[in-house]
Parts: sequence; structure tokens; C-alpha cells
Amino acid sequence: MQLDPEYLRQHYASLSDETLLAVDRADLVEIARTIFDLEAGRRKLVPPQDTRHGQPAIPEHPDSLDAETDGYEAEVAGEMHAGGEQPGWLEDAAEVYSYAAVHSAMAPVPNIAVDACDALKAAGIPCYLDFCEIPPERSLSPYGTHRWRLMAPGKLRLRATSVVEREIGNPEFETWWRTYLEALSDEELRATNPQVEFCGLFDRIVRVNRVYDEEIARRRLR
Repeated sequence: MQLDPEYLRQHYASLSDETLLAVDRADLVEIARTIFDLEAGRRKLVPPQDTRHGQPAIPEHPDSLDAETDGYEAEVAGEMHAGGEQPGWLEDAAEVYSYAAVHSAMAPVPNIAVDACDALKAAGIPCYLDFCEIPPERSLSPYGTHRWRLMAPGKLRLRATSVVEREIGNPEFETWWRTYLEALSDEELRATNPQVEFCGLFDRIVRVNRVYDEEIARRRLR
């Protein structure tokens, strides 16, 4: 029987955090695993499978961090501010991305957080990786007692968030969208219109441009 990706998406979205975490990912077929990873990642509950690196983004134990990644972690910290000192803009910083850490001890930087940091640096946006504890009432131990937070200057929050979304979130969404379309019949595919399916997204783009143009006109900058 062919699985319905939309049904799976709605099903996983309807589950509580605890019920979703109880799903054994290893028992899922590929399409279900992809949609499960997207839902779990959206809620930041469990480390999703990082297919770009072919391994879980967070190792089973901090001691499993290899020398190459350990060196990268030190390099990232050094690039942010020498000697581990926090940058001056951190007080007014905004969180643009976060990732759950399995262990209470200082966890290795997950690959996906490093990728997000690299994306910001490539865009010329300062960033800082912060490791913090999740309040007990919000923790879903052992999946999320702590988390890595990627911080950027508050004034660059919108741009930084969009860069991370473009470089990290959009490729994952593209994978889900491709999987969804591949599962449709020919008739269903012909009846699918991206501008209808994602009308909210297209509407937001129109509104963003319109409001910007209105503000430019209000200030008579053109």
C-alpha cells in the first residue's frame, strides 16, 4: 500500500511531544522517516539524522567526538572572540537557531549547528554559539536537557534567521516536498499547484514587498 505523505505529516503533527518521541525511527520506511525527522526537528525534540554527513548530528557520547571536530569547535569559539570571551553585542543578541543536546556535560557542537554558523559567517553576519541548560519544566530528558543556541546581533535578527532558513531549513523542506510529489499519482500531481498549496507563503512575500514599498514612499526616499 502506498503511504500518503500528507497523512503522515498531519499524523505526526497531531502527536504530543512524548508520543512523538516514543516512535521508533528505525522501524519507519524512508518516506515516513523523512517526515518524522522534519516534525521532530521542527519541535527541536531530538537530533534528526544529518543526511549530509551520513551520521547523527550529535554523537552517542561526548567522548566520541573526534579530533577533527574538536579542533573545529575550538576554531569556531576562537573566531567568535579570542580566549572564549563573549562579544560585546551578545547582551542585545537574538537567538536565530537552536539545537538540543543529549548530555548535561558540555556536548560537542553538532554538525548542523556548525553549518548554520558557517552560513552566517559566509553572509558576513557575526555569530556566537552558546551552550545553555533547558529549564527542567521544559526539558524532555534525555533528548533535550541542554541546547546549543546560535546567537546573532539583534539588529541583524531578520537577516540572520532568513540565512539559516535558506541554507539549513529550505534544503530539508525541499527534500520533504520532493518526497511528497513523488508519492502522488499522475492525476494528483497535475492537480497540484504550488501557489495554491503554499498560498500563505506567496501571500507573505507579496505583503513583505508591499509594506516595504509603502514605508519607502511614506518617507519619500524615492
